[in-house]
Amino acid sequence: MFFGKDKPMQIVNKPVKTLIPYANNARTHSTEQVKQIAASIKEFGFTNPVLIDGENGIIAGHGRVMAAELLKMDEVPCIELPHLTKAQKKAYIIADNKLALNAGWDIELLKTDFAELQELDFDLSLTGFNDIELSDIFRNDEAVEDDFDVDAETEAIETPVSKLGDIWQLGNHRLMCGDSTDKETVAK
Repeated sequence: MFFGKDKPMQIVNKPVKTLIPYANNARTHSTEQVKQIAASIKEFGFTNPVLIDGENGIIAGHGRVMAAELLKMDEVPCIELPHLTKAQKKAYIIADNKLALNAGWDIELLKTDFAELQELDFDLSLTGFNDIELSDIFRNDEAVEDDFDVDAETEAIETPVSKLGDIWQLGNHRLMCGDSTDKETVAK
């Protein structure tokens, strides 16, 4: 592989402590996400090198470097991109994060892959999907038709069980019959 016109791309190991995060990096990484990246590195290896400028400044891979620090790694694989101008570095830092977000998913193919991973007893949390997302993917999308008429049933109620202002205790949670945009109702 080549970048530029005649320079081969090379992966070099760099000490983690020498890498300099981009001070204006608008992409954030929660502690939970850094732990997910660390778990991915432990499972699959450090498969995606950090991109750095000619002075060890991180262009792409801030989260991976944070995960490497969490894993107490001494070195990480890097690709140096000293040919980028200041404007290109700034633009690439944004583009690298945003372009991945612009992609979509083929849910049926994803469902098939997840089902196969489950059969292989693989930990699906290592894919970055949480339990709610996985439930949404596996849910049955076919609506069940019935004869239930919401309007007719609502009109048939003579004495409601709950009225405006009622608060129901549901385990550790509370459910209030009210307007969630009203500050006084929410305060109750």
